[in-house]
Order: sequence, then structure tokens, then C-alpha cells
Amino acid sequence: MSTKTEEQVFDSAFDKVVEMGNGQADKDQDADLWDIADGMLAGAIQFWLYSRQPCGNPRCEDCAPISTSAARVTELHRLTQAYAEESEYYHSASDSNVGRA
Repeated sequence: MSTKTEEQVFDSAFDKVVEMGNGQADKDQDADLWDIADGMLAGAIQFWLYSRQPCGNPRCEDCAPISTSAARVTELHRLTQAYAEESEYYHSASDSNVGRA
């Protein structure tokens, strides 16, 4: 049995979510893309929070960064900011703060 690296698992999950969004948009041409994206984001957040439940050992060093609900949301914000800034869609030529000549 082959073992996938963390990067392979991440890339596979990433690709599947993008494919799911594109598939939903193709399937329902009348659907608002924002509604599709918001639903996908809500589901991703739900799964992320589920996956980040602390183990219950108050001394666990691995769980320390996610040991409270506020800490989990802080970590979620940190990751969301990082992933957004890494996206090829982070900046847009239509952004209101883009200079115009």
C-alpha cells in the first residue's frame, strides 16, 4: 500500500473542491457562483473545525494551538489569510485599489 505525502493529500483535496465547485456551476447554470462558493466554504469550515478537536489532554503540546474555540478560530483566520494571499485570484485587475492610468 502506498503512503501519500502531506502535500499529495492537500493537493488532492484542493483539486477535488475546485472540481466540485466547477461541476456545481456547470450543472446549475442559474446558480449564483457566490452561493456555491459560500456553501463550499461553510462545509470546509465545518470539516476543518471537526478535524481540529483537541484530544482532551490539557498538557498536550500538539493540541495547545487549538485548545479553545477562540484559538481554533484564530488558527482558522491565520490559515484563511495565508491561503487567500497564495491564490492566483487574490489580486484582480478590477480591485478598487488598483491604480488606473
